[in-house]
Parts: sequence; C-alpha cells; structure tokens
Amino acid sequence: MPLRKKKVITMLKNRLIACLVIKNGIVVQSIGFSRYLPVGKPEIAIEFLNSWGIDEIIVVDIDASKEGRTISRDNVRSIAKKCFVPLTVGGGFNSVEEVRQAIRSGADKVSINAAAIRRPELITEIAAVLGAQSVIVSMDVKVNQQGKYEVFISNGKEETGLDPVSWAKKVEELGAGEILLNSIDRDGTKQGYDLELIKKVSAAVNIPVIALGGACHPDHFCAGIEKGKAAAVAAANYFHFTEHSVITTKAAMKKQKSIHLRLDTYAHYLHLEHQETDGRIRKPSDDYLEEIRFEFHPKEEI
Repeated sequence: MPLRKKKVITMLKNRLIACLVIKNGIVVQSIGFSRYLPVGKPEIAIEFLNSWGIDEIIVVDIDASKEGRTISRDNVRSIAKKCFVPLTVGGGFNSVEEVRQAIRSGADKVSINAAAIRRPELITEIAAVLGAQSVIVSMDVKVNQQGKYEVFISNGKEETGLDPVSWAKKVEELGAGEILLNSIDRDGTKQGYDLELIKKVSAAVNIPVIALGGACHPDHFCAGIEKGKAAAVAAANYFHFTEHSVITTKAAMKKQKSIHLRLDTYAHYLHLEHQETDGRIRKPSDDYLEEIRFEFHPKEEI
C-alpha cells in the first residue's frame, strides 16, 4: 500500500547541497550529461566541503546502472569516513537489501532513479523498511522534441514518456522522502536553474524538492529557493572551481530575509560585499585587513 503523507507546516531550514558525480572512481565535471572532465578523488572533495560548511552531500556513481552493479560499498565506507554531514549515495540500486547495505556502509540516504521508474513499488518497499527519510527519488528532466518537459533515464539518453509533475506526485504517494530534480538542459551551462520546472514540481508536492542543474552564482541559488520554491538547492561543478565557494555562497544567501540557512563557521563573510559578475567576495579594505590581522579564534571542532 502507498504511504500516505500529511502536510506539515514548519519553518524548516533551507539547505545548500553539493553533488559529486563519480565516473571511473573519480569526481568529474558533467556538461550536458555528455561530456565529463576529471576533477579528483571523492574523499578530498568531501573533506573540503565539510570544512567549509556544506549542509549535505550527494554522491552518484553514474556508471553503476550501465554496468549492472551498485555503487561500491567500499567506496561508500571510504567517503563516509570523511563525511560529517548527511550523506546520500546513488547508483544502481534495485532492491531493499542493496539499499540496506549502503546505509550500513555509512550512507544516511539513497538516491534512486531508473529503478523507481521500472519498478515504482521499490520506493514503497524502501520507505516501509528504512523510513521515507532514507529514500530520494532523482528525476532527470529535459524538454523533448514536442517542447514539453519529460523525465529521462540512462544518463539522459532514454525517454520515459513521463511528465515530471505527474511523476513527482506519484513518487510522493509511493513514500519518497524527497525529490532531486535535475535539469539536463541546464547541466554545466552556468545559466542558472530552470525555475519554471522547479516551481511546477515544488507546487505539486508536499515533500522537499532539491533543485539541481546550472547554478554558478549565489543569485542562482537564491532564485531556486525564492522563485522556484525549492526546499534545497544543489550544485556540482560550481563547488569544484570556486575557492571558499560554500561559505561565500551561504553568506550571500543569508542576506535574503526569505532564505533560512545554517551558517555556523567563524569565517562567515556576512559583512563583506560580493562581486556581481561571479559572486566572489570583493577585496576588503586595507584598514579592515589590518584590523583582523591579530584577531584570534579558537580551533573549530566538528
């Protein structure tokens, strides 16, 4: 039986989430689901993201389904040791037992994509055994030849005929705890989120929607929450190539009264200005730099 959900109105924190796309065991930069540029080891990326205050991390092995396997449990254990925030892993899950093994290896949640479409009852099975909070349904969406939004699988190569709004409603009924909504058309473009898509899906369901695809500026993350009405905003490529990207992005987002984020590091940058072009912090005045030169902060401990 599908799990019924009651709408609960609470003031939940928005989240800034990093996605690590894994191919051949390394983190890659994805561009349009067709080009992949190597970045580095996932353990190093996770250690960096942890240090700068990311709220959650999603790791997806995009080769797993194609190769008929799940994301390696050894890899999950290795990255979980470095991860001190909620960790979601995805890649090839087809059964409750496979999900259970990933959770036992250190993951907090799992992301399922094609398996949920091919066997929707898997969503209910996982939620019934491990809880709705443990299952995220990932939706890869792009505009089809008819000019309409459609859900795709197999790294954006296989059509499903599914409308993302209808599918989002269905996965909520089946017991999913969250939806990861990824725009294939915006992936790696640096043009910002597909706000129309995000708003449509967010308005159709009561569970959190995580926006993904195209963000490269703090303004994009703000728009995903304020205009797209997403509960959380995520990015992959952006965090790899912008120094201090997590904490400076949070500082910019916190200046918007409608956005509620956790910001609990000593280096918060709230009093500094951001450049309009790329969102990076403007160089502070020499007087300010001299003032903080001998400022002492105790060592942060996680």
